[in-house]
Amino acid sequence: MNFTHPPVLIVGAGPVGLVAALTLLQNGIPVRIIDKDPIPRIGQRGSLYWPRSLELFNFLNVPEVNNLGNPALPIHTYKSGTLEPLTEHRPFKTSMEPNPAVPFNNLRLMGQQLLDAILKGHLEKFSCSVEMGTELCSFEQSDEGVTAVLAKNGISETFNTKWMIGADGAKGVVRKQLGLTFFGSTRDGDQILTGDIRFKSDGFDRMHFHRFGNFAERGVLLQPANEVGEDGWQFFIFGPDLDMTKLAQSEELVFEVITSLIPTKITFNKVVWMSPFRANIRMVNKLSEGRVFVAGDAAHVHSPLGGQGLNSGVQDAFNLGWKLALVEKGLADKSLLETYTAERLPVISELLEITTSILNKAIAGATSLTQNNKLFMLGINCRFSNIVLDEFVPPVEGRPINAYGVHDEGHLEAGDRAPDAPNMLQVGRGESDAMTLFSLYKPWYHTVLVFAPSLADASPILGALEAWDKSVVRSAVVLPSSASAKDFAAPAELVFVDQEDYAYSAYLVEAGKTKVFVIRPDGVVGAIVRGVEGVKKYFSKIFVDA
Repeated sequence: MNFTHPPVLIVGAGPVGLVAALTLLQNGIPVRIIDKDPIPRIGQRGSLYWPRSLELFNFLNVPEVNNLGNPALPIHTYKSGTLEPLTEHRPFKTSMEPNPAVPFNNLRLMGQQLLDAILKGHLEKFSCSVEMGTELCSFEQSDEGVTAVLAKNGISETFNTKWMIGADGAKGVVRKQLGLTFFGSTRDGDQILTGDIRFKSDGFDRMHFHRFGNFAERGVLLQPANEVGEDGWQFFIFGPDLDMTKLAQSEELVFEVITSLIPTKITFNKVVWMSPFRANIRMVNKLSEGRVFVAGDAAHVHSPLGGQGLNSGVQDAFNLGWKLALVEKGLADKSLLETYTAERLPVISELLEITTSILNKAIAGATSLTQNNKLFMLGINCRFSNIVLDEFVPPVEGRPINAYGVHDEGHLEAGDRAPDAPNMLQVGRGESDAMTLFSLYKPWYHTVLVFAPSLADASPILGALEAWDKSVVRSAVVLPSSASAKDFAAPAELVFVDQEDYAYSAYLVEAGKTKVFVIRPDGVVGAIVRGVEGVKKYFSKIFVDA
């Protein structure tokens, strides 16, 4: 097979496909990304971003999601047929107590339309743009690569590539042609109509979400959407007696339903977009077949309540991206890609249980849907993965998998999310150059943190790390606050003094001890080991000839 094209074809240019593309591009892997829609999709769609996703966007150097995202607003519910507030509540716990180990502790809101535009802007920095109106018709694969048949403006093209990622949604081509199962259930009775609408009313403010009616009978939830316009709202209409498919075909019918539920004068402008949704709760049996992968809605669909869908899809893409990059560079064996399914499928299985539980509570009439800290996604882990290594936690036969986990600051194992730590003073630099650990973590290399009482204690480990390619392995020594930066000459490796002992606290390292953490490109603790042999053993799981 003659490859004259980018080695990776990404099908679907929503957030999942765009994150996959950006992760690969930052790893130096060219991509081609296509989308069958001729123009970019409009609308808010998935708009909730939880702290773990904000961390991943930070690693990808996409700060706009946190900086431009809006805080979650409380919801006003009303007495039936009136504008008299019944309750004011937050349906989800939207923030955590400030913590140096968790720099992003708030839920943020941003419409998907804006997110897509932001991510496309970052792709352009790598001279990559989405090919709109380009559809995947079919594909075949062999041991060497993938042959895809594409179509644009009625013109067919045969495209040879090495790898393909399907981020083309639940109705997409990739999963279906791979023949992956999509087991689960469809709950036809649980339907909503969602979209963006523009209207004006003096009856209620834009400082709250507003809910009239309820899930069990008929109701509407309105969320201010300034990205749509100063009169913009994202709406969710629900009611078992409503024909959502018919409703979605008529702007006038939508106006009538909203008017019937809200007892105040409303001046309608237009419906920007709308789409019916029915509760599909499904997932694939595996996330890849040969050289083709699926991610996001192409691999799993579920209730939007809980705001986990887009977030989990982005995390799929990030997990796959760094692994595929190492394999394409020839630095890792193809078997590394099997861990994409092994690590993400247990997470998705638990995700479906969580979002289905929230849906059931909403249908039953619950006002406050959940205060579940799992939704922050900080406890998601791959402790069970065969490529993580922990010399301090002995393996337990038959240990149950708790992939979604619960964020526990008093416990840290290989496979967990790596904590942050601020106010790290880099030796040889001024105090103005104090950094965070998160500023070290990037999608294109492993970061080896050597916690040691002194540089002399860290030297053997630093010496061993010289064997690995500096473009994919970076090291940093973390010294305790008792060490003085004045005592050191500027070393070749990064050396930090943990001025406030935030890192020692977050990583649970005792003063005077040497402990090594290998942080994967996706911000996961790949290894917790005692020294050189442990580092070598971990990298033997990742790299060829390690």
